[in-house]
Amino acid sequence: MIPVTIQVALGGALGAVARYLVGAQLMRPGFPVAVLAVNVVGSFLMGLLVVWLGRRGLTDWQPFLLTGLLGGFTTFSAFSLETVTLFERGEVAQAAGYVAASVGLSVGALALGVWMMRGLT
Repeated sequence: MIPVTIQVALGGALGAVARYLVGAQLMRPGFPVAVLAVNVVGSFLMGLLVVWLGRRGLTDWQPFLLTGLLGGFTTFSAFSLETVTLFERGEVAQAAGYVAASVGLSVGALALGVWMMRGLT
C-alpha cells in the first residue's frame, strides 16, 4: 500500500499539471475564464467523486483523488465541499459566514501581501 502522503503528492502533481494545461488552453485577456472553469469543473468533480467513492466503499481513494488530484487542480473544490456539507447539516449561517470569511479574508490577505511587497521594492 502506498503511504497516504505519497498518494496526495502524486495526485497533487497530476492535478497541478491538469490545471496548467486547462489554463493554457482557456487563457484569454480580460475575464479570468480559465480560473473560473477550473473552479467550476473541480467542484463538480468533487461532488461526483465524494458520493461515488462513498457509496462504493472506495474511500481509500479519497487522498489521491479528492485531496491530491482535485486539490492540485483547484482548492476551490474543497471549499465548495465544506460549504455544502455545512448547508446539509442545517448550519446555514455558519456556511454563509464561512463563504464570506473565506472569500473576504483570502482576497484581503492577497491584497495585503501585494501592498506590503510593493512597499518594500
